[in-house]
Amino acid sequence: MATGKRVGSPFLWPVEARLAALLPDLLVFRKPRGSEPELATAQGVLLGVHVMDVLCFGGDILNITGNVLLALWTVKQNQLSDIITLVAKCSLEIQEKFGIYHTREGQDLQLKIGLSAGRISQVVVGNEQRQYLLVTGRDVDDVQSAQRLAQANEIVLSWNCWKLCEQYMFEVEIMREDEAVKLRDMRTIYPFDFDEHFDKCLNYLPHYRASSDTLRTALELDPDSALEKTLRKHIMKNLLKKIDEGQPMEYISEFRTITMVLVSLEFHKTVWMLHFCHLIQEAALYISTVIETGGGQLIRIFMFEKGCMFLCGFGLPGDKKPDECTHALESSFSIFRFCWENLAEIKLVSVSITNGPVFCGMVGAVARHEYTVIGPKVSLVARMITAYPGVVSCDEVTYLRSMLPAYNFKKLPEKMMKNISNPGKMYEYLGHRRCIIFGKRHLARERNKNHPLLDREKELEAFRMAQQGCLHQKKGQAVLYEGGKGYGKSQLLAEINFLAQKEGHRVLPMKLKEADSMQCFYAIQTLMAIFFELDSCPAWYRQEHLHRQLHGMVEEPLHCLFNDLFFVKFPLSFKVSHMDDLARQRKIKECFFQVLQEAVRETPLIFLIDEAQHLDAASWKFLRALLSSVPVIIVMTLTPPFPLCGGAQHFLQSPQAILVPIMKLAVNSLLRMACWELRVVSIPQELQIYILHRCLGNPLYCEILCQDLLSKDILLFHDIHKEEEENSKWETLSANAMKSTVYSISPASSEQDQELYFCTVKDDVNLDTVPLPPLLKEIAVNQLDQLSPEEQLLIKCAAVIGHYFHIDLLQHLLPGWDKQKLLRVLRALVDMHLLRWYSKTQKLPAEPISVPSSVEIIEQTKEKKKLSDAGYPIRLQEELSVPQTEVLEFGAPLLREAAWELWPKAQQIALHLECACFLQDLACRCESCHGGDFVPFHRFAICSTKTSRRIPRFCSYKSTGSVLTQVITDKLQLPSPQDSFQLQIEPSRSPEAFTSDYYRTEGEFLDTVNRRLSQTSPEDRLAVKPCHCEQILKSVLSPLTQHCLVIGENTCAFYYLLEAAAASLDLSDNYMAFFYLRKASSILDQPLAFSLLKKRKVKISQFEEATFCSLRSEVCFNMGQITLAKKLARQALRLLKRSFPWTWFGVLFQTFLEKYWHSCSLSQPPNNPSEKKKGLAILQQQVHCLSLLWQLYTLEATRSSRRFACLAALMQKNSAKEFAPDAQVVSTYVSLSQLSQNVGDREEWLHCEQIAIQKSSLCWFSRGGLLATAQLMQALAYTKLCLGRLECSIKLGFQAHDICRHLNRPALENLVLSVLFRSAFLKKKFDLCVHVLESQWALISQGCDVLGLACFYSACLDLLLYGKGSLCRPFGECLRFVRRYERSCVLTSRSNVMLGVHSSLAMWFAQDSQWELFKHHFSKARQLVKRTDASLFGSHGFVRFLECHVLMLQKMPEAVFMHIPPETHSQTLKYFKEFFSRCATCPVYHQWVSELKASVRRCRKRDPMPLTSITSPFDTCLTTIWVEGEFPEKELV
Repeated sequence: MATGKRVGSPFLWPVEARLAALLPDLLVFRKPRGSEPELATAQGVLLGVHVMDVLCFGGDILNITGNVLLALWTVKQNQLSDIITLVAKCSLEIQEKFGIYHTREGQDLQLKIGLSAGRISQVVVGNEQRQYLLVTGRDVDDVQSAQRLAQANEIVLSWNCWKLCEQYMFEVEIMREDEAVKLRDMRTIYPFDFDEHFDKCLNYLPHYRASSDTLRTALELDPDSALEKTLRKHIMKNLLKKIDEGQPMEYISEFRTITMVLVSLEFHKTVWMLHFCHLIQEAALYISTVIETGGGQLIRIFMFEKGCMFLCGFGLPGDKKPDECTHALESSFSIFRFCWENLAEIKLVSVSITNGPVFCGMVGAVARHEYTVIGPKVSLVARMITAYPGVVSCDEVTYLRSMLPAYNFKKLPEKMMKNISNPGKMYEYLGHRRCIIFGKRHLARERNKNHPLLDREKELEAFRMAQQGCLHQKKGQAVLYEGGKGYGKSQLLAEINFLAQKEGHRVLPMKLKEADSMQCFYAIQTLMAIFFELDSCPAWYRQEHLHRQLHGMVEEPLHCLFNDLFFVKFPLSFKVSHMDDLARQRKIKECFFQVLQEAVRETPLIFLIDEAQHLDAASWKFLRALLSSVPVIIVMTLTPPFPLCGGAQHFLQSPQAILVPIMKLAVNSLLRMACWELRVVSIPQELQIYILHRCLGNPLYCEILCQDLLSKDILLFHDIHKEEEENSKWETLSANAMKSTVYSISPASSEQDQELYFCTVKDDVNLDTVPLPPLLKEIAVNQLDQLSPEEQLLIKCAAVIGHYFHIDLLQHLLPGWDKQKLLRVLRALVDMHLLRWYSKTQKLPAEPISVPSSVEIIEQTKEKKKLSDAGYPIRLQEELSVPQTEVLEFGAPLLREAAWELWPKAQQIALHLECACFLQDLACRCESCHGGDFVPFHRFAICSTKTSRRIPRFCSYKSTGSVLTQVITDKLQLPSPQDSFQLQIEPSRSPEAFTSDYYRTEGEFLDTVNRRLSQTSPEDRLAVKPCHCEQILKSVLSPLTQHCLVIGENTCAFYYLLEAAAASLDLSDNYMAFFYLRKASSILDQPLAFSLLKKRKVKISQFEEATFCSLRSEVCFNMGQITLAKKLARQALRLLKRSFPWTWFGVLFQTFLEKYWHSCSLSQPPNNPSEKKKGLAILQQQVHCLSLLWQLYTLEATRSSRRFACLAALMQKNSAKEFAPDAQVVSTYVSLSQLSQNVGDREEWLHCEQIAIQKSSLCWFSRGGLLATAQLMQALAYTKLCLGRLECSIKLGFQAHDICRHLNRPALENLVLSVLFRSAFLKKKFDLCVHVLESQWALISQGCDVLGLACFYSACLDLLLYGKGSLCRPFGECLRFVRRYERSCVLTSRSNVMLGVHSSLAMWFAQDSQWELFKHHFSKARQLVKRTDASLFGSHGFVRFLECHVLMLQKMPEAVFMHIPPETHSQTLKYFKEFFSRCATCPVYHQWVSELKASVRRCRKRDPMPLTSITSPFDTCLTTIWVEGEFPEKELV
């Protein structure tokens, strides 16, 4: 019985019964390919299997530790032989069932078993708070010896067990006489029946529950408070907190890095049992006290013959502290010394320490489980005890992470360890020994000339102000920079050090450590040693050097005052010998002030002290006196939280000291830093998200993460200047995808010939599952363990959901939590700044942010909790019931990633499955879009109509219990048609506002538009709610794909990746669409295991394969990969049973069929609704692919391409006729009208537009219809512009923009603004042009779309040329953009846009008489002019090109003009003729081109032409264009 005293008499339980013991041990063979978490999880699962086997055979489990469990059968003496037979049979069945277990990570797990029988004793040691149950005796030692003698897959019996058993029943092999035998098998002896034998043994085991569902009587005990109080003493306190909190057992387990300490005590064999138990009690009390003081816990105590082992852990869940390895080493050495000095009869004391990842949690079965630690590091710490007896040994990881001086260690020789393949270097810890030396000058960081200091202008300004104050006021100044760990304080000091030395100041830098605060006057001692340059001179020369430094400033008899400070030996003078200690200290300070006063007269002096919170009290007092006496500058850094002594408080309150908070880096600065660390000018969007979510403005974290990415070799680097070419393979498009976006990070150095790179992430890498670097993970886990158990559990569950999470899903993962409790804990975490409410309107900060330290906030919050423990205010409860929003995000860096990594693999998969189940029903368009799939009718196309019943749910839910205990009855299923509640269902409204089903004229349509837009409320005007599809993509679809990938449901992951890609394309985010499709490609590229053929591991339907091709084709089209886009579009059509011809003959034949046969071959729609929607899904994809094809072919201005484009348009029109909804028909005819205008077919252009108007009567009652209306409005504005009706075009443009703002379609809005700008520009409303461009810039600058920016800068060049002083962007910015991206495939494929850009640049250089640059851009424009069409951009570019010709003929110098061949004029006239024939559908430019043509004719004789006629052409021609009326300028909102 425990006494609670340091030395007490443990209570011995005399056991009258005999016992058979079984000790199985798992061995790990082969080098693992996978991670240590997988190995630990596999070991825990297998130990649980053994537990069930033992319980089924009537045994019980005494304890489970590491890879070993001890099982007992308690019976009487005369029953032992029968029980041994039973245990032997149990062992054989376990070995047969287990065999060699092959894990998927490459490890082979094998089993060895030891058996023994005889008498044991049970002992309880500890105190009233914590107790441990031990078993001891000779037979306990025998079972351990038998297990050690056994090899893999062997069963060994101790000699005593062999003597007590029925020997004729067994086939054995004598291993060692009088020691052990090896059991091979049991003999089959007639009439022996094992079932009868088993029933017989059950009579000896009264606790066995043969007829009950439970295998242990302990599970059926009634509540007993006294028994519970006793049992609680045998459980660790951090585990008790979680049990009291009500956490399920499955949530308690974690995989984390801890420090293991194993203490082995071996006593002399002469010690008698009772004394031996007293010694164990004494050692246990001391060890537990020391370990708990250091932040650890005593986990388990093992007994062996005349000895015992104590297994301790530092950093267990809830106990993580900084400097964990240091505390473990110091505690171990204290225990080592105590045991040698205070325990009598001690023979040997050995201590081993390891640090590494282990499984900390529950192992076993439901009937019997135990909290333990499992992992390779646990095995290593046990082997080190045997390999290095009598010392305190540690592994290399502990040695490095302790950060202790090397002279405290001694390297140990390498030794072979059983079952340990590569243990690494080992060290003996010699204890903390102080070396007699002062510190040296150094800073934590050195200045990197290639990495400028970011966002620290205000902080540097504070230092400059201190410099000026010290110079003018002749008083000391102090600047203290306060900021969290990793905020860049040391980097700031390095910059100040550089700037000060550059200005000629003398700088004395030093960095302090935590241990330095315990040494009185250490900081000043080190600073003055640096001042006297003693830190860099040899020890033998130190005294002479100091003598020279002091000569003339300090009297010779006073030199001996510095003997102890600087470790010199000046003779003791008579004057000093008569001073007491206080007088000596006072005199030393006076001498220091005198020396420093003389020094600053020659050179300004600056002290730099990093980590100044570790200053000792005497040093603070000295520095405060120094400020008031000597004009020096002291610059310090402080890392909160730090306890400040009185001297520090007085120093901070000094008027000469200023405290400057260090702010977090802004988003742009953090990304710029990441680019510099990776030595690139651009990083992909997924990598930006990876860095921003993990760093949250912390530069140190950004630096470590970037170094970790480089070390793991998961990035690919590409030369930015390499010529971009069209790619024929989808798999190699990553570099092209990055080049299709804008990079805005300037290179770190300014060298002109510097090679510039950008990076991409390898296709097979999932950044969401990349583990954190160990250093960063330790920081985050330290922060997590400061929280309460309920707060930790919430953070861990939220981490599984993702960076953003919904409170309903979070509550679903938290068993037994009501909404009130959830909101209360959330509020506490938000107050600590660990979480924050998410608002879709919030933007990433562009400026640095000052945020208090998380640790400090946590401490403050805990204090508030203590003050409010008297009762929770009712008013606050009411506030919690109404949160600001239902979505939150993580607000502390690294916390989410570290918490996610703590989950063992099995729990991770189970929780991700629950998240997927919850989110699946939300994975559809928003309510405003009437639900449905982002890929139209996706779920209908992949589900067979024969299976009309609802697909079963993922889990069979129980009324109580955690989600991890639910029985999984089926895999994650794809959504079924029955899951859809609002799939593509248009609202049924009668068109009351219309007198007929169709508009008869354009006027009726425009009257309806005006009537709708004249209403006051946007909801009333447009009859729709705001679209939330972007939030659904971010918070549902993207996390859902991640959940599916983690749980291995690749088919479902592929489905949702297609949905996410389609949603991204709807939102004009082409790069993220490429990102999702690339993930989908990696899923399809996974081959079947052990398959010689390249068969896909994931089976998808033909429709999904076609959709996959269609989406990739659209992405390639947006990236300028025209050839690959055509190939994929054709492939998609072939899969959709709608082939597209390859040859001109095929085009002719298919055109004939489409014109004359297609209308006769239309099939009747099926009556089955599901079949009908499946047909609509296929039809939608066909129309989409055909639309892509004609857009692709129109990019090539050849006759053959025009034939293909017209055929694709014809096929699209015929397919669209099968649509039931009018919205799709309207959109189709709008796009066909655009094609007709591009190819110059005026009649078909206006005809298609009129049909679209007629069919748009019902388009106001749904978002899809409203989108079609906006497209039609844009087309009408475009038409009026081309026809020269500019005021009407402007009016329609404003109305179209008003509708687009509510649709969340950036691409369409950008197109509307482009048309609106062109109309305002031709109307000479340049102020309106600038306003339109500002709105366009706000729209396209966030997406970094190269094509959109090219159109934007083309418009800016027009304003620069003709805008009469109106300026949106300077010419230099426009030119830099063109030079940087003109070789991009996106722009090289868009001849219409680039013709206008190069022609405008040529005109600019011609006006500036830079004829060489003019020729460069003019030649490029000449190459492009043959590839343009009659579209607005094409016609505009052609006009600019013709203006270049006129300028060349008008302004070119006579000497240059004489070298122009005579045919130049005739060639120019041919261009004019070609313009009128090609651009017949864009008459807005015809009059001006006619005047230009006339000017060319005059140029043949070099007739002078006024320059204003060229630079301001619209003054002379466009004033005569017919305009219906003036339109009042309105604001773009």
